[in-house]
Amino acid sequence: MNTTHRVSRWLLPLGAALLTACAAHPPQSPSAATPPVPHASPPAVWQAALPPAAGSQPLSGGWGFFDAPDLAALVDAAQQASPTLASAQARVERARAARVAAGAAAWPQVNAVGSASSGRNVPAAPTATSLSLGVQAAWELDLFGAVAAGRNAAQARQVAAEVALQGARTSVAAEVASSLLALRACEAQTRQTRLDAVSREQTARLTEQSANAGFTAPADAALARAGAAQARSQLLSLQAQCDTLVKSLVELTDLPEPALRQRLAAGTAQLPRPAALALDGLPAELLSRRPDLAEAAQAVIAAAADRNQSRAREGLQVSLSGNLAAASLRTAGVSTNGSTWSLGPLVVTFPLFDGGTRAASTAAAQAGYDEAVALYRAQFRRAVREVETALLALDSTAQRERDAEAAARDFEASLRATDARQKGGLASLFDLETARRNAVQAQVALIDLQRERAAAWIALYRALGGGWQPGPASTAAAQNPTATARAPL
Repeated sequence: MNTTHRVSRWLLPLGAALLTACAAHPPQSPSAATPPVPHASPPAVWQAALPPAAGSQPLSGGWGFFDAPDLAALVDAAQQASPTLASAQARVERARAARVAAGAAAWPQVNAVGSASSGRNVPAAPTATSLSLGVQAAWELDLFGAVAAGRNAAQARQVAAEVALQGARTSVAAEVASSLLALRACEAQTRQTRLDAVSREQTARLTEQSANAGFTAPADAALARAGAAQARSQLLSLQAQCDTLVKSLVELTDLPEPALRQRLAAGTAQLPRPAALALDGLPAELLSRRPDLAEAAQAVIAAAADRNQSRAREGLQVSLSGNLAAASLRTAGVSTNGSTWSLGPLVVTFPLFDGGTRAASTAAAQAGYDEAVALYRAQFRRAVREVETALLALDSTAQRERDAEAAARDFEASLRATDARQKGGLASLFDLETARRNAVQAQVALIDLQRERAAAWIALYRALGGGWQPGPASTAAAQNPTATARAPL
């Protein structure tokens, strides 16, 4: 056995073992650890009053609590047509591709290489033809975790993109629910205004006849006509507003307007009366169901991995390459066939001077991490505010609803009594119009209050994640993203 064979006998297994060990057990650098930072702490309890638990439905029950039979079909159509969801889905696909690419960096890059040449290098020498076909491999040894950190960052960004897609679904559903609620409230107000307009038209007609006969003053006839004209104007304004809301739903769902109007006709002027939602968990548990918080937490993890990667790139870089090929050489009618191989060179690179490029990259990555932490904390505070605001709105509307119903009922009774007295000559037309205006305003206020209460339920459901159920990893990351970021990569 010659010297070359003896060297190759030991060099090949040694190189393979070295590559495997470095890939499986990358050494940890003390500089790769993230210094501890405080994380956002959820409140122990909600400061606003919680809705009654009687008859409540779980958050995981979906939009069925909203009591709008046509909502599910509209949400499905809107989610299929939403450019926001299409964009979010594209971001998920890009993040998956980036994660695959980052993971592939930990493996050897192997390429097939072929070459052919024919020529004469020396005058009067015979023509030489050479052929070669083989493989080349190159491997960056991840001694300080730079490749692993890049893989972790890409994985976190993929999770963030997937969570953002779920958040976009919730946002689209909430937008459809809000538009449908506004339409139903507008229809209810239109129905009330139409009844008032018909009554005012009849009053104006009777008053005009009485004035022509000399039994009623012309001023009363003018007042009646003004009241009828005002009611017609309000009715036309509301009808235009309702048509505008239908156009909004057409844009959201991409459904043909005639088909959409036909689908909506069954529930005209019927305001949804949402069922209570069960808030049977602590604030920390409930807030962990928000996709935007989970997304922000993954952004913190990705930023920490980016910083660790930049720190690892400041140190030693080691790479190994090799090739194996079958070759053929023919010159002067003589052919020589065989194989060639090489393992190496093993290249070790240590930066001596780069003008501060690597340090600047690490500083930028550190700033990115600090920004991600700050954005997470801000998002957490916003989440708490949104839940508390929705709870306040629910509590306020619950306390005001009984009075609003009583006011509408009593003003309607007053209108009927005033109408009877006016017909009997015991009340003026001015008294009748005042009573009518009070009754209409009370009904409109009640409808607005019911719409406000339903909107508060939409806001609360959305603020609590819209029924999204995170996995164990997402839950832990959303509750304390910096704990994961502190782990060495």
